[in-house]
Amino acid sequence: MITQQRVPQQGEIVTVRQRRYLVDEVIPPVSLSDSTLVKLSCVDDDAQGQPLDVLWELELDGEVLTADAWDSIAKKGFDPPDHFGAYLNTLRWNCVTATDANLLQSPFRAGIRLDVYQLEPLRKALRLPRVNLFIADDVGLGKTIEAGLIARELLMRKKVREIVVACPPSMLLQWKEELEARFGLQFEILDKDYIQQVRRERGFGINPWTTHPRFLVSQRLLVDETYSGPLMDWLGPFRPGTLLILDEAHHAAPSSGQRYAIDSHITRSIRDLAPRFEHRLFLSATPHNGHSNSFSALLELLDPQRFIRGVAPSKANLDDVMVRRLKDDLRESDNFPRRDVVQVDIDGIPADAPELRLAELQQRLLSSIDAFARTLRVHRKTVQKHWEAAQPERAEQDQVRLDLVNSGVTADDDRALLSEEDLARELVRLVRRGLRAHLDVNVHRVRLEPRPGRQRVVAVQLLVQRQQAEQRQAVVEQMQHALPQC
Repeated sequence: MITQQRVPQQGEIVTVRQRRYLVDEVIPPVSLSDSTLVKLSCVDDDAQGQPLDVLWELELDGEVLTADAWDSIAKKGFDPPDHFGAYLNTLRWNCVTATDANLLQSPFRAGIRLDVYQLEPLRKALRLPRVNLFIADDVGLGKTIEAGLIARELLMRKKVREIVVACPPSMLLQWKEELEARFGLQFEILDKDYIQQVRRERGFGINPWTTHPRFLVSQRLLVDETYSGPLMDWLGPFRPGTLLILDEAHHAAPSSGQRYAIDSHITRSIRDLAPRFEHRLFLSATPHNGHSNSFSALLELLDPQRFIRGVAPSKANLDDVMVRRLKDDLRESDNFPRRDVVQVDIDGIPADAPELRLAELQQRLLSSIDAFARTLRVHRKTVQKHWEAAQPERAEQDQVRLDLVNSGVTADDDRALLSEEDLARELVRLVRRGLRAHLDVNVHRVRLEPRPGRQRVVAVQLLVQRQQAEQRQAVVEQMQHALPQC
């Protein structure tokens, strides 16, 4: 007989979170609104001695096992010896790895060059009742390989049947190739083309998530009801034996550091989907965006039993679910090449040099797209302001030069030393400069026709692209009128 919701006593056996535990200590609540704190030790073969502290009244599946449960044994008789022998041998073969978290098989069934540090996430994952693990290794340490090892091991231990990998769109093909070539796991990319294909083959009413046990999906599609709706229908409130692998998990963290900030679309989508999976594996090289509340909200998506939004995570809880290594930590033991950054000083460059401006824009672009856009808007306004301020002065200078040409060349003018041909070309140059500065027009053809003793401009054909202010149009007409006089 199994009784439920009774507070256990010290020394009793209970089942909590699909495991059996021995009650070590029971601490009664201080007030009526509090819950009973029960300290447990696991008695299952694959997690013997692991401690667990629970608030008994808040556990959904907490049960106390009594001695009467043994009365139901053998009521239906015994199995034939050959059937029982086959069952016993099957248990022995499965228990070779299922009952020993230190005996691994997935590294030896993968086509990879295995590094020792890549086994740490797998070791920690097998010690968790549910694989709620955050792999936050540095860039280049092989988070994809570590996630593949965990997925392959869970499949071999029959803890996982279906896997969904959510990653950025640019990483879909890379994930598919890596998992298939290195671990022999075939994934289907669920997108619009795949949905149309399965509907043609199996009918319009088919749920595409039920057509294959392993899928790759873009994170952008998870915010679309067309894709997330059937996924939730397939998962239901909770689907045992499922694994969610979320690559670049920092995208699911709220961008704001406020405690009650509005979540983004991807945050709300992951918040709805993650609790429906039995196992969750988050990957990110930058798990912390500088806001503690945002980081705690991301951890709450991973394991809501240990973390809550707005509360700083404890070191003990964080160590249980997170693996974080940098290249500097592994450089000496794993022979990572050392990169020395050498500063090169360049003297004699003015502060407003284009190279420095470009470097500043690149820095803003690497910082964030929004900062880069703001910088471009400010730069555009500044350039526009300077250009508008310089137009009256430039127009006045061009007008003075045209007046000098139209009034003739005197002995005091520097153009007195120019030939008539050079003087005509100077006039054409002024026309081109003035028109480009004020009207953005194109000079299509300037043809010089030779005459005895002089060169004369025969025609200047201009194509006006845009009409501007009346004052600028008057300047253009005066320039065109001055050409035949040369």
